[in-house]
Amino acid sequence: MAALSDYAENLILNWLMRGGTSGGQTDAPSSVYLALFTAAPSDSGGGTECSGNGYSRQTVAFAAATGTGGTTSNSGNVTFTASGGNFGNVTHIGIFDASTSGNLLWHGAMAAAKQVNSGDSIQFATGSIDLTIA
Repeated sequence: MAALSDYAENLILNWLMRGGTSGGQTDAPSSVYLALFTAAPSDSGGGTECSGNGYSRQTVAFAAATGTGGTTSNSGNVTFTASGGNFGNVTHIGIFDASTSGNLLWHGAMAAAKQVNSGDSIQFATGSIDLTIA
C-alpha cells in the first residue's frame, strides 16, 4: 500500500519516540477495517468511500512483520459484495481503526480499478495487501 496517513505517521513516531505515549492513545486498535474508495484519499483523509448497497468496511487481519523488509500483509481473504445497487468504480483502498468514522491509517491505489455492480464481489486474497514501513 502506498502511504501512511498523517494520523498514523504521528501515532507511530509519538509511540516509538515518546515511550509508548502517542497523544493519549497507548494501545493499538483491537481491529482494523478495509475500506473501498471510488476517489483517492490523501494522507489527511478525504476521498470518496463507497456507501450504500450493502457496503460496509470489512475487518482485515495482518501477519506479524518479520525479517528486515518492514513489511506485513493480510493474513486472510477479505470480501465485499454489492447488494441492491452498485459500489461504482473502485480505485483505492484504505485501512481504518474503526468500522465507521475513525481514523484513516493507510491508503493506496489498487493495482487495477474494478467496477463493482449489484451482485458483484471484490475479494482481496490472503497476502495481497502489503503494508511497508521503509
